[in-house]
Amino acid sequence: MAKVLLIDDEVTMVQMVTELLRREGHEVFPFSNFRDAMETLDSQKPELVITDLYLDKTRTHGLEILEKARSLNPPSTVIMITAYATIETAVDAMKKGAFDYLEKPFKVDDLRLCIRRALSYNDAISENVYLRKQLKKKYQFNQLIGNSPQMQGVFKMIERVADNDSTILILGESGTGKELVARALHFNSRRQFAPFIPINCSALPENLLESELFGHAKGAFTGAINDKKGLFSEADGGTIFLDEIGSMPPVLQSRLLRVLQEREVRRVGDNVAVSVNVRVLAATNEPLEQRVKEGGFREDLYYRLNVIPITLPPLRERREDVPVLTMHFLRDKVDSRTGKMFQITRKALDVLAAHDWPGNVRELENAIERACALCENAVIKVADLPPAVAGKATSDATEEVVETPSAAPQTTPGLAIGGQTGGSHASMNQPLGALKDYLREQELTYVNRALAQTGGDKEKAAELLGVSVATLYRKLAEEEGS
Repeated sequence: MAKVLLIDDEVTMVQMVTELLRREGHEVFPFSNFRDAMETLDSQKPELVITDLYLDKTRTHGLEILEKARSLNPPSTVIMITAYATIETAVDAMKKGAFDYLEKPFKVDDLRLCIRRALSYNDAISENVYLRKQLKKKYQFNQLIGNSPQMQGVFKMIERVADNDSTILILGESGTGKELVARALHFNSRRQFAPFIPINCSALPENLLESELFGHAKGAFTGAINDKKGLFSEADGGTIFLDEIGSMPPVLQSRLLRVLQEREVRRVGDNVAVSVNVRVLAATNEPLEQRVKEGGFREDLYYRLNVIPITLPPLRERREDVPVLTMHFLRDKVDSRTGKMFQITRKALDVLAAHDWPGNVRELENAIERACALCENAVIKVADLPPAVAGKATSDATEEVVETPSAAPQTTPGLAIGGQTGGSHASMNQPLGALKDYLREQELTYVNRALAQTGGDKEKAAELLGVSVATLYRKLAEEEGS
């Protein structure tokens, strides 16, 4: 459950609310002294603070508590209580970030409901912060995988152009990671907190695609019973990613050209143009120059899109990246049947590197996913690979296992007696660090085991660990920041 700091100069009020919170399973830090409460606020960083506005009857110390609580990282959610409520003090508290405001005397049920609402809000905020961090981490430049010279050149180009607003055309075969590059460009730009909206131009018929991109006015066509914002308007301030741009119908090509030139859109059935501030990224797996020569793609639109081209090489042209990608896909994967990290044999890795991969990185990832599902004892052998990949290669029972980088050492519950986990003698001679660092490492390992056991379901993992969802997200955020 949650950490809650409670402060009120009425001792009976502190006792009553403390008892209520502890019955609900929360960890409570009760105070009737302003200075002690401020010190504990700094050290404990509670998820929820319940504070009286007027401490010592005359001074509004509660607002200082509020400001301090909201300045923490992550900020605490704050409920204000007072017997001297006015509209002005309520407005002031809400402006400074209070979640809610209760006037004494209040009903216990009202307080209980307010606390539950505040913690639910805190869970949602914590999840949002964590997910944003995950997105940022997932699409950092160092998360794009490849040691080959071709990919290193791609990474340098992405890093150089991520934070400008030029239109970019991403070229490459299906499965080479064009959308991943588009997301990396967005989440490493100043637009990262605005929407990123992808749309596959080949997935919708012409009439629906036009409505999706530009929106429509009520009554514009049969079935248009309401006004609809288009994706360009939805992406205002952010980025729109037009995948498979080469399949866009000619009529829509002319409309897209106008958007790129004028930076404004007009809904279907509407005469009013609306300005939009959107960065356009486009991708195609077919040569647009050839489409232009054949008359299937507008030449002027091609040059508008092709301001900065980024070409992704197929996997068969960078075979040295296959082992690196394979280890990346295996990293942190846990076999739900055994609880072990997945490993792969040297022979299986050589077979993967020899394959041509017509489906590129997506095909490789799917092959690894299949092998993880079929392998025994969390070790991937040649026999576990798809037949089209393994070919005529034969599996050997004595295949040598390759150590998976970044894999956390596996420990068996119950063997960590006296601090020894069955490791080698050499590990016993490693220099020791601070106890708090060791305990934090063990805590994070335990959290990750709970997530693995619940299939990544954070609510179930929090319940299993006996903590609130907000606490779990905070622990995960600490791991990201370490």
